[in-house]
Amino acid sequence: MASSSAVTVSKNSNKLTKKDKNYYEPKTMTEKIADVLYMIMRCSVVVNVFALFFPTFNAVRISQNINGNMSLFTCAISYKSMLSTFKAVLRRQDWLEPAFKSLSFCAVLIIAAAVIAIAGGCMSLGNRNMKKIGCFFTIAAGAVELIGVLRINPILQGLINNSYASGKFDDMKLIRPNIMYMYMVIGIIYIAVSLINFFLVPKAEAGEGLDMEPKFRLFLMMLPIIALAFVFSYLPLYGWRYAFFDYKSGETLSMDKFVGFKWFTEIFKTAATKKDIVNVLKNTLAMSGLGILTSWIPMAFAIFLSEIKNTHFRRIVQTFTTIPNFISWVLVYALALAIFSTDGFINTMINSLHPDSAKVITNYLMEKDHMWLKMLAWGLWKGVGWSAIIYIAAISGIDQGLFEAATVDGAGRFARMWYITVPELIPTYCVLLLMSIANILSNGMDQYLVFSNAVNREQIQVLDLYVYNLGIGSGLIPLSTVVGMVKSIVSVILLFAANGVSKAVRGESIV
Repeated sequence: MASSSAVTVSKNSNKLTKKDKNYYEPKTMTEKIADVLYMIMRCSVVVNVFALFFPTFNAVRISQNINGNMSLFTCAISYKSMLSTFKAVLRRQDWLEPAFKSLSFCAVLIIAAAVIAIAGGCMSLGNRNMKKIGCFFTIAAGAVELIGVLRINPILQGLINNSYASGKFDDMKLIRPNIMYMYMVIGIIYIAVSLINFFLVPKAEAGEGLDMEPKFRLFLMMLPIIALAFVFSYLPLYGWRYAFFDYKSGETLSMDKFVGFKWFTEIFKTAATKKDIVNVLKNTLAMSGLGILTSWIPMAFAIFLSEIKNTHFRRIVQTFTTIPNFISWVLVYALALAIFSTDGFINTMINSLHPDSAKVITNYLMEKDHMWLKMLAWGLWKGVGWSAIIYIAAISGIDQGLFEAATVDGAGRFARMWYITVPELIPTYCVLLLMSIANILSNGMDQYLVFSNAVNREQIQVLDLYVYNLGIGSGLIPLSTVVGMVKSIVSVILLFAANGVSKAVRGESIV
């Protein structure tokens, strides 16, 4: 098949458009060499982007007084963050602040170079015309990167001279960030590869325009999602290293604070910690279990909503049930406070019906009874409309011929719902149910944080809130990291277990 397709292409090569010739014509030797160089350049872009977010690759950390946990991206956001750990006497030096402003600007230039290089790297996936234009982008990226890196040494030398003159050299603890040479090499690669490829890539034909293969266009459409997933889902995993150190907030990680698996065993050594974790797991599993038991409600809501014949009224109902999803939990709690507090709507209404001597004031938000059910109710009110959207979309995809045939056979509205709509929605429901089981340890934190108080703490504290209270509230960052790690690992195991169950029962996997 491969040979026959190749013959077909070769026979019809004279019929190919200018756009198709770039995809099907054999590449020349110079183009193959250019592809290798482009691969080197793209790898450099990836390294450049990754390095921006890791403290190890901070090229502007020119002093030990700068927090070792700061990345180059953090330094670019605000120069004051670099000065935050310096002594007050150093901050009063007139020459200090301008130097760190310049350092922050150098970081901005390196980040800008990475952004420009990303554009050039993406254009290198296109046709010849696009590749040649992309060369100008990467040349500009290399120039900007070199300007940013080469400015670091003069700034450092100026700080050395000023600190000697003011007698503050020992307090400055200046160091030379050798990692800046890595950025220098990356900048040189950008310029060298782009200049060479500009001459290696054959000249585009007249009127060829800018184009790219469909597979690369689809990849670039997915690239922002991949980048966001990396930044918010995978990059935080770098923080797992805190679980192996005796770390306190604001300190610098060093091997003399390495404690191995001390914090992993600490969970089982302390009776209070074990009791807290058992209680937290009980709350987490109970609330997740209630959520799973009521996971059919959005599907039922979507089915009944789709049965409303008045389109205008149906849209109004769907809008008003979806809006609560976009209200933050802080505002939801403010609403609860206005209704259920001691001077809220319910107490005011009840006491208005009784004489002054019989007034009873109840603070419903401070009660710990039926806390799980209360949280479930608030969660359903906030999320049922939003969760129903996927079922509404699935209902719109059901073959209308099935409903017409059932109507001809004498089936009523509820019969059509039960025997057609529900079976058609079951596959969607099963996928969402199995994913809920995989995320059984992840309840979120916002809802429970705002509703938590001294009275209901034991009944409302779930695993995510417990991790937050340990790390931010108590300052036990290593221990909270361990608990978070265990939760993530168990969630991944549950995900693959649910996927196995789905494949065994339904014959389809969800991953």
